[in-house]
Amino acid sequence: MFRSLRFRLPALFLVGILLAGVVATLIAIRFFQSYTTGRAVDELRSESVGIAQLYARQAGVQEVPVEKLAKAIGGDRIFFIPIVPGAELFTGRLPQLPRTAIPRTVLRRGQTRTVHFTWQGTRYLAVARPVLLGDQIAGAMVVAKPESQLRSRLITLVERLALAFGGGVLVAGLLGVYLSRRITRPLHALSEAADAVAAGNYAVSLPHAGAGDEIAHLAERFEDMAARLAESEELSRHFLMSVSHELRTPLTAIRGHVSALREGVLEDSDARDLSLGVISEEALRLERLVGDVLDLAKLDAKRFTVLHEEVDMEQLTERAYVAFGEEARRRSIDYLRVVDAHPVIVTDGDRVLQIISNLLSNAFRWTPEGGTIELALAADNGAVTVSVADSGPGITAEERERIFRPFWSRDGSGTGLGLAIARELASALGGRIDLQSEPGRGSRFAVVLPSESPTVD
Repeated sequence: MFRSLRFRLPALFLVGILLAGVVATLIAIRFFQSYTTGRAVDELRSESVGIAQLYARQAGVQEVPVEKLAKAIGGDRIFFIPIVPGAELFTGRLPQLPRTAIPRTVLRRGQTRTVHFTWQGTRYLAVARPVLLGDQIAGAMVVAKPESQLRSRLITLVERLALAFGGGVLVAGLLGVYLSRRITRPLHALSEAADAVAAGNYAVSLPHAGAGDEIAHLAERFEDMAARLAESEELSRHFLMSVSHELRTPLTAIRGHVSALREGVLEDSDARDLSLGVISEEALRLERLVGDVLDLAKLDAKRFTVLHEEVDMEQLTERAYVAFGEEARRRSIDYLRVVDAHPVIVTDGDRVLQIISNLLSNAFRWTPEGGTIELALAADNGAVTVSVADSGPGITAEERERIFRPFWSRDGSGTGLGLAIARELASALGGRIDLQSEPGRGSRFAVVLPSESPTVD
């Protein structure tokens, strides 16, 4: 419990409040002591001036009544220290202090001083002011205030500060507990969600309380991560199923024809030639599948080497165009080739041919019989563009990014590697693949290449 964030957050919050409160209280007490002492000294100085002047005026004429002096100072104690013999007669019933109660400089030089002394067991704060009779110092008038009065004010202040401090700590504690729970509740939910994801359950949902803060942002990113992990696992599972199917089909065909040849079932030479042709085609199909997987792995690992050679793009597009001519004839597809430029660029010709072939293969896969496919070559502003347009079903905005992800297929068939490899290859050659599509109106894929491709290790 004591190691949990739910406990440590309010505990640290309260410790901070306590330290700040103690420091503030000490500073307040110090300032209050300085203020009250200074104010008391100012009052005593003001009173001592009036009393000394009153004594000096009336001394030798009449006795200065104690009541009159007490009224002048509002109840503070008045003491007199005589110096000249007979001076004490003028003070009436004022208590007299020994000369040692105040510094000698007050008596010798006529200075007004703030002093502390003890009389009859009481500690006093006082102001001593010399009394002049003519040009002679008759004594010193001492106006004093018990220090217990100053301490009583300080005790009252401390009591009020303690009351306010206790209330502040209580409020701060409740606020700390509330904030701690508000912070730790979504973190606890995140922890449980992380445990669920680690166990393979990616369908997690997190509360988005306090939307817009850092924890809500973290929860959103966590949900995105879980969704991507789920999608990645689904794609991997789909890839395994697709690859298994793609491998099993040609392997089954090869094994069947090989068995027929070994057992002598095919006695006719034409039948044997046909069977050997099927074996050769299925072997090429396996080779292409394995090559696609290896190419994708190399591209992901950044271990893909690009050759640099002069490539006649018109001849390259002609090779790609011819490769699909028979399929276009068989499916009655209006297959067009448009050449608007005759560029020769420095790039990897085999990889460019692979990109164009993948784009054409995708177009033929989605174009219905009797549709239209156009292969176009153009050059502009130092870039070469080879585009493949089809009259297929088109691509929605939600699918435009997904179709380039490995192992993802719109209809669940195939390996989903063609477009992914095409985009990665285009990037490796320093180019890109642009897509223009509208549902129901076909799609147009365009590979844009620079005249000179950068070196990729």
